[in-house]
Amino acid sequence: MRKLTYFVATSVDGFIGGPDGNADFFNQWLDPEYRDWMAAEYPETLPTHVQEFFGIKDLEARRFDAVIQGRGTYEEGLKLGITSPYAHLEQYVVSRSLATSPDPAVELIAGDVVARVRELKAQDGLGIWLCGGADLAGQLVEEIDEFVVKTYPVVAGSGVPMTRAGFGVREVELLGVKGFGGGQVVSTYARKR
Repeated sequence: MRKLTYFVATSVDGFIGGPDGNADFFNQWLDPEYRDWMAAEYPETLPTHVQEFFGIKDLEARRFDAVIQGRGTYEEGLKLGITSPYAHLEQYVVSRSLATSPDPAVELIAGDVVARVRELKAQDGLGIWLCGGADLAGQLVEEIDEFVVKTYPVVAGSGVPMTRAGFGVREVELLGVKGFGGGQVVSTYARKR
């Protein structure tokens, strides 16, 4: 069975975007140690159009072969004219407002997202990356098997929280922590079931 992993960037105080959803303050890619580690450990999370910049020519997926994201997250690429941001993965966008997919490589999920994710998890393959955002993570919180939280050395004060799941204690087990000289910390947690 495939795992659903919420692989997400957050501020120290738990925000994945500013009040308007913008996450431009996460400029940690300027740190070569962190950038190189990300490209080596999680290459499939780099958008297809920037992989060459990171020296990735023929991507070999390590962890994920599918990505699911909310319409708001997907919209950021659309603003730049990018309709298939992760062409190297199966792409799913959850939206009730998009009537048709802007790209044939992107499948829209307009109905029961939990049921569709359960179907995807039951298929053969590598993991499924939950790319964002907070509303979708809230809808799928009971389906998330693993959290990979990239904490960046900034305090946002307010904005979009990591999830809008509502209160509920959901226990996780710490699997590992990796720190970087630039202050970034990547923590991996498995869901206790």
